[in-house]
Amino acid sequence: MLIVAVAWVYVVGLMALTEPTILAGILTFLGYCVLPLGIVMYIAGSGKRKARRRAQAQAMTPPKD
Repeated sequence: MLIVAVAWVYVVGLMALTEPTILAGILTFLGYCVLPLGIVMYIAGSGKRKARRRAQAQAMTPPKD
């Protein structure tokens, strides 16, 4: 998943560089790269966060005798 994200940043970065103004380039990068990629990475990491929370809860629970 990380290689896809890096490739997407590269492609959108090149798109942003071809924009006629700096503001258009920044908005292109934010609109096509940062926002969508942030959402996708957040959704993709939800399983890991859930597993980490579950492991933390089990570690805090005293063992049953």
